[in-house]
Amino acid sequence: MTAKAPRRMAWRIMTSPQSQSGDTLSRLEATIAARRAADPESSYVAKLNASGLGKMSQKLGEEATETIIAALAQGPKELIGESADLLFHLMVLLGAKGVPFADVLAELDRREGVSGIAEKASRPKD
Repeated sequence: MTAKAPRRMAWRIMTSPQSQSGDTLSRLEATIAARRAADPESSYVAKLNASGLGKMSQKLGEEATETIIAALAQGPKELIGESADLLFHLMVLLGAKGVPFADVLAELDRREGVSGIAEKASRPKD
């Protein structure tokens, strides 16, 4: 399998210790919200939003697949890059659905210290 060329995104991940906290994700969420209504010709976020939920979901799936491939067949640098892409596209989709990332973090907090098996068993059956 050949490594793909790195992509340039309209945003960048900061690498300072201060930015390795929830502040980075909060800033990213704010940037995504601000760019949602921008011109799709000049904003990747606006272009994704204009494409609709189906395309956004497809893109998220593609990024998840690329993250898996990086984990299995590439190095840490590629895995980090693909993981950043995955988080970015997840946050774009959450924003389009009106779901604050803080709600996802709250759900993770709720699950902390609970067995994964017990947590899954406690979910309502659909």
